[in-house]
This record gives sequence, C-alpha cells and structure tokens, in this order.
Amino acid sequence: MNADALVNMAVEVPENPLIPPIPELVIGLVAFFIVFAILAKKLLPNINRVLEERRSQIEGRMEEAEALQAEAQQVLADYRAQLADARHEAARLRQEAQEQGATLIAEMRAEGQRQREEIIAAGHAQIAADRKAAAQSLRQDVGKLATDLAGKLVGESLEDAARQSRTIDRFLDEIEAQAADTTKAEAGR
Repeated sequence: MNADALVNMAVEVPENPLIPPIPELVIGLVAFFIVFAILAKKLLPNINRVLEERRSQIEGRMEEAEALQAEAQQVLADYRAQLADARHEAARLRQEAQEQGATLIAEMRAEGQRQREEIIAAGHAQIAADRKAAAQSLRQDVGKLATDLAGKLVGESLEDAARQSRTIDRFLDEIEAQAADTTKAEAGR
C-alpha cells in the first residue's frame, strides 16, 4: 500500500450507522408523506366516522338513561301521590266508620232507652191494673167478711145489697184515710 492510500484512508471519516445517507432519507420522507396522505384520505375518515358513531351512541344512551331516570322519577312521584291519596282515603273511611259507629251506638242507646221506658210504663200499667184488681178483690173479700162480722155483731142480717155496699164503702174509706194519715206522718219526720 502506498502512502497515498494510507493518507486517504486516514483522512476519510468513518460513516455513522445512525445517520442514513441523504438520498435514502429524502426517499424515505417522500414515501412516508405519500403513505400518510393515502392513510389520511382513506383511513382517517373511516376512523372519524367510527368515532362519531360511537360518540352518538354514547350520547343517545346517556339521553335514554336520562329519559328513563326522569320517567322513573315521574312514576315514583305518581306512586307517592297515589299512596298519599290512598292514606287520605283510608283515614276518611276510618273517620266515617267511627262516626257511623258512634251514630249507631247512639241510636241503639236511644232505642234501648225507649224500649226500657216502654217496659217500665208497661210494668207500671200492669202493676196499676194488678193493684186495681187486687183492691177490687180485696174490697169484695173484706166487704163480705165485714158484712158477715157486722151481721154477727149487730145481730141482724145485712143481706140487703145496697146496705152491704154502703157499709163496705164506709169501712174501706176509713181504712184508706188512716193509711193516708200514716203516710203523711212518716213523710213529715
């Protein structure tokens, strides 16, 4: 090797493996931009369309969910209103039942009182009738006994009906007068 060749070799700078040669770099950049332009024209609209569809679907579902939530809130409000109405109706019915029950009890008490008064009046009437019948029977029995006794005491017959009746009436009037005087005396004490 000659000396010139050694000098030439010593002067040449070794190539860097990380930096490509300029013509390859230009060809690579042109090819990249061509592929990028093709992808931008063909692939990018499809990607944008798919992304837009997904965004629309998501927004639609969110609107649907909001509509369903609003509907659920409305149904809940309606349910609560119906429940409140049902409670008010139940309270009204309960109040009416209590009022009807009180009215029925008052009517039954009044009817019971009326029946009691009727029974008492009938009892008093029966007692008065029994007393009158007993007094009549007693008057006849006492009159007969008094007539027989008076006839034996006087020694004459008191068979005359008019005389017998007057004697009996006078005797019973005296007994009633004594009983009335006794009752007044007891009441005055």
